[in-house]
Amino acid sequence: MHNYLDFEKPIAELEGKIQELRHLSGAGEVNIADEVSKLQTKVDRLLTSAYAKLTPWQKAQVARHSNRPHTVDYLASLIEDFTPLAGDRAFAEDQAIIGGLGRFKGRSVVVIGHEKGVDTDSRIKHNFGMARPEGYRKAQRLMQMADHFKLPVITFVDTPGAYPGIDAEARGQAEAIARSIEVCLTLKVPMVSIVIGEGGSGGAIAVAVANAVMMLEHSIYSVISPEGCASILWRDGDLAKEAAEALRLTAQDLYKLAVIDTIIPEPLGGAHREPDVTIAAVGEAIADSLSEIGGIDGGVLKAKRREKFLEMGHHGLS
Repeated sequence: MHNYLDFEKPIAELEGKIQELRHLSGAGEVNIADEVSKLQTKVDRLLTSAYAKLTPWQKAQVARHSNRPHTVDYLASLIEDFTPLAGDRAFAEDQAIIGGLGRFKGRSVVVIGHEKGVDTDSRIKHNFGMARPEGYRKAQRLMQMADHFKLPVITFVDTPGAYPGIDAEARGQAEAIARSIEVCLTLKVPMVSIVIGEGGSGGAIAVAVANAVMMLEHSIYSVISPEGCASILWRDGDLAKEAAEALRLTAQDLYKLAVIDTIIPEPLGGAHREPDVTIAAVGEAIADSLSEIGGIDGGVLKAKRREKFLEMGHHGLS
């Protein structure tokens, strides 16, 4: 069953009519193929129109859609022989970040990604993709292992932000995120990061300081959620729509600002409508990036990554 967003109501009505007609046709009524074809054409036209002019707030809704492919879906489709590795070797295993070893198009890699979960039980298990310090320390451990064995690192970013609970703060959340960023900057192996849904605050950038940073067309990436921004600036979470406009959180804005390197197109109507097509497109983008940077000397990779992020503050300010 498709979960429709607020701005998709006209599309929902038309697709509902299509389902009714197909049900009638299957029940032995007159052939209604022509009518279905006409309605489908209208649906495609409405989808094209709606998704061509999404507001930043609507983009945030699409990025959070429950049917968008998750990290586990990318792992299942793109990574062969994936072997998860658990724990930070200090405190605990954090299910909000999953990672391990596998093969991408025949090449051994280390993969790390946020996982939100797909239903109530799995969302609770994965803490809605909000990692505690042990999640970031696990990510550090995996990245350092990748560096030791000279394996490329691929990360999938999809989190509202790091977990803000008292227990996380008590165990050094800020330090863990900062250290994770530091480890990203020290790697001498290729690192590719893809924002597949939400890229929220330090919780996202902790595993996204990469040589190539990509975003799906309708994903978002920002220093804070629109709701959090509105609550802090205006003491009113209902002004999230206005905050989304101000945050410049869309892939298109961030590409112009040189914060990201590539925008990966999504199928018509968003990644949630055709997950397999989306996953395939992400796979091709990763392959292209690894092919481009795979032969570069480790020291040069490290230096280029560092220079890239240091330059971001200067872009577009003159």
